[in-house]
Amino acid sequence: MVYAKSLRYRYGKVLFVFFVLSLSSYLLYAAQPQLDNSPERIILNLTATPANSVAVTWRTNAAVINPQAQITLANESTDLTKSAKTVPAKTESVQLDNGTTVYQYSVIFDALKPNTLYAYRVGNEKYWSEWNQFRTATDTIAAFKFIYFGDPQNDIKSMCSRIFRAAYTKAPDARFWLITGDIVNNGNKDELWAELYDAFGWIPRMTPIILLPGNHEYLPKPGATETTPALTYLWRPQFTLPENGPAGLEESVYYLDYQGVRLVMLNGNEKLEEQAQWLDSVLAKNQQRWTIVAIHQPFYSTAVNRDNPQLQKLFLPIFDKYTVDLVLQGHDHTYGRTYKLRNGKKVADTEPGTVYVVSVSGTKVYGLGQKYKDVMVKMENGRQLFQVISVDKNSLSYESYNALGELYDSFKLKKK
Repeated sequence: MVYAKSLRYRYGKVLFVFFVLSLSSYLLYAAQPQLDNSPERIILNLTATPANSVAVTWRTNAAVINPQAQITLANESTDLTKSAKTVPAKTESVQLDNGTTVYQYSVIFDALKPNTLYAYRVGNEKYWSEWNQFRTATDTIAAFKFIYFGDPQNDIKSMCSRIFRAAYTKAPDARFWLITGDIVNNGNKDELWAELYDAFGWIPRMTPIILLPGNHEYLPKPGATETTPALTYLWRPQFTLPENGPAGLEESVYYLDYQGVRLVMLNGNEKLEEQAQWLDSVLAKNQQRWTIVAIHQPFYSTAVNRDNPQLQKLFLPIFDKYTVDLVLQGHDHTYGRTYKLRNGKKVADTEPGTVYVVSVSGTKVYGLGQKYKDVMVKMENGRQLFQVISVDKNSLSYESYNALGELYDSFKLKKK
């Protein structure tokens, strides 16, 4: 009798343990997000003709049938599909550094009306994103603002999220964001790009972003025998940027005109001579009121033991020749803003010249270099910053803010 009772006890205990384990497994499974082919990492990019077109890129974990995007004039309807136009998407499979394969899709919405609010979504018949909205540029000179960030690079999810949110809070009407490279710490690591999109949230689904690569986006491809650094294999699949740069540098060197401003994005990592020749031709034909150039590596370095004499030799004469108004840079993990310069020397506010800015939005900090302190209005380190740049026909207003949304630096340029 005692033996039978003991056996029943042990049997009951086994059943109880099995029940607990089964319940725990079920609850754990239920708590996990169920993988599907819903669009993720959706990002708008400006094209070379932002008054009439915009690009959108996204990805899924597995291939989908008939990937597409839909677009319509934004309206109050509760069923936007009734007026939507369907555009087929281009597909590219990408094998990640961890061996898995994902699928990238891209669409360019063209033949759009200037200064018009549109709604769009991406996906396929089974899996759709939410509807998002964006506004095209005007096709004439008109006032607008955009936000510029130096290197995010480190602690992107934990610390850069707040700088992105502070920037959006300060200027929710910014027409686009511009990032000057070193976007992540290792451009071949997909999990770091995942942090970036997590930090962005839904912002790049409505605010177009333009980017250029830094040195941390230049590495040998995982598993390749070639050890020479090259633009990360993840760059072109996940962004759809203008292809009007020099041969071989498409989507990493390009220009576009936005409401009276010519924006030129340079790549400081390779083919510098080709870029200098290309830049000369692009600026020789420039009919815009303002000219802004962006590049990762600074012409007047603010970090200790850093200098870029080859960049200075190739590009500064071109900037002076065509009176580039503003140059936006990163790389040095400090903040620096020059006086208006020409031929490397300070000029009066009323004279032709160029202002050079270095900024950082991430957490990495370098020591301050003193080589160019005589041409600097302000130079400091240890802050995460973002910049709101407002442009109209006759003035350009620059404001730098810290993570608290407090004004850190500012200046204005004027034209007659």
